[in-house]
Amino acid sequence: MTDTLSFPDPTQLAVPFFIAAILIEFLWIAMKKRGGRYETRDAVTSLIMGAGSVAEGIILGFIAWGFFMFLWRLTPLDLGTSVWALIACFVLDDLRYYWVHRFGHRIRWVWASHVNHHSSQHYNLTTALRQTWTGTFTFMMVVKAPLVLLGFHPALVLFAGGLNLIYQFWIHTEAIGKLPRWFEAVMNTPSHHRVHHGRNPRYLDCNYAGVFIIWDKMFGTFVPEQEDEKVDYGLVHNLGTFNPLRVAFHEWLGIWRDITQPGLTLRQRLAYAFAPPGYSHDGSRDTSEQIKAKHLARHPQDRGTPGFRT
Repeated sequence: MTDTLSFPDPTQLAVPFFIAAILIEFLWIAMKKRGGRYETRDAVTSLIMGAGSVAEGIILGFIAWGFFMFLWRLTPLDLGTSVWALIACFVLDDLRYYWVHRFGHRIRWVWASHVNHHSSQHYNLTTALRQTWTGTFTFMMVVKAPLVLLGFHPALVLFAGGLNLIYQFWIHTEAIGKLPRWFEAVMNTPSHHRVHHGRNPRYLDCNYAGVFIIWDKMFGTFVPEQEDEKVDYGLVHNLGTFNPLRVAFHEWLGIWRDITQPGLTLRQRLAYAFAPPGYSHDGSRDTSEQIKAKHLARHPQDRGTPGFRT
């Protein structure tokens, strides 16, 4: 078993591809007058968020790495670095990503880090770069622990995670419609991920997949894009700002304001941090389930259709 194993950072190697793809998409939209929209301030905010996320990884990456190496020294297993080990790690890491992503929409503490990725009201390739600055503080690194304990070296796990993020870049676009049925059935696609970024009641809390959409189909969270319902991008309550600091930290500040309200029980304070986003002790806000229920009360004909089957 070796401690000194390293892989290149695939996301850094992909930066030229990211830049080229953004330019191509921008030119395509400008020439064709369809396939999405760019807004300068929004795109700049996304790029700043991406740069900040890289900086956070450089500054605080030692925390996750130290945790993974601690686990690596505990496990007696070592699956090596063969192509088959990489493929297995990639698939299992994508399952890990599904659950972390699902937690990110169902646990406010994790949502506080993830929310910035959904804060754009536009959907183009720069949106993919609108990443968190506070991922370390969610402690979701623990969900990768089983991979290390199973015998995947931490360097291999991080490499597989980087490949996963590269795949997810290209699905943040409106310039690509639906792809062949066989591909849509197995893989995450622009169509599936557009739904995930919607704030329509039908589209809330679904399509958490990173690479393989099969996880959503297995766990009952898949909603297909509807031809008769255009995706409305953004948050249930949009921020109305392009300030990167507010984008990065607004939900953490919101948690602090909520848990420090006078007169709350300990259970209510904990719920403001760890219950689903939208929880309120006095019913003044709505969770996604409540938003869906209110929609069905107004539109009972939607009951049983995609997004309203539970």
